Amino acid sequence: MLPGRGRDGRADGLARILGTRTAWTPVGDGEFFCPGCGGDRNYQRLTGRRRFCLLGLPVLPRGAGAPVVECAACRRHFGTDVLDHPTTTRFSAMLRDAVHTVALAVLSAGGSCARASLDTAAEAVRAAGLTDCTREQLAVLVDALAADTGRVYGEPCGGAGLAIELHEALDPLAPHLAPVGRESILLQGARIALADGPYTPAEREVLATVGAALTLPADEVDRLLTAARTPS
Repeated sequence: MLPGRGRDGRADGLARILGTRTAWTPVGDGEFFCPGCGGDRNYQRLTGRRRFCLLGLPVLPRGAGAPVVECAACRRHFGTDVLDHPTTTRFSAMLRDAVHTVALAVLSAGGSCARASLDTAAEAVRAAGLTDCTREQLAVLVDALAADTGRVYGEPCGGAGLAIELHEALDPLAPHLAPVGRESILLQGARIALADGPYTPAEREVLATVGAALTLPADEVDRLLTAARTPS
């Protein structure tokens, strides 16, 4: 059989004669996390018009194609849902803010803001990316929160306002964290609470709110809080 004369050859020949092509038009751009490159890249958002082609020439419209996102680096196309994933820079900022908010919430509910709790909280916040965080800064912020809302130390979750802040910080982050990552944030809060003694009822309520915002089941939250009390 001569090359190009078999079934595959006939199919290739037909594809060169007849086919469908998509003409892409840029409609926006920005930065995204490219799953192909594995990092933050620039992108173009494209809309397409499909056309039936004869001998490489468009002859009949075939309707609109689904919009895509094209990576400026690897040129691969992805569905627009890829834009729902935060960039590495944005994810780091979300994680940093989440840990900071949890630390302040637990400290506010702690009742005394003991030095041990402040030191544990500052260490967690520095590890999350706020490298210049100190216990003195956290103590000032906790005092400012108390003065702003008129509450006293030990009130559960600082009222509805702080519970809302916890959800605002954690709800957008939770879908992008693996289970171990969500558990880690809760355990960080638990260690802050335990640094100056057993959990208070207010600290437990704060940590339950943290667990709910991280979409952890209530029984899993209880298990993790119990495990945090057990010396390693």
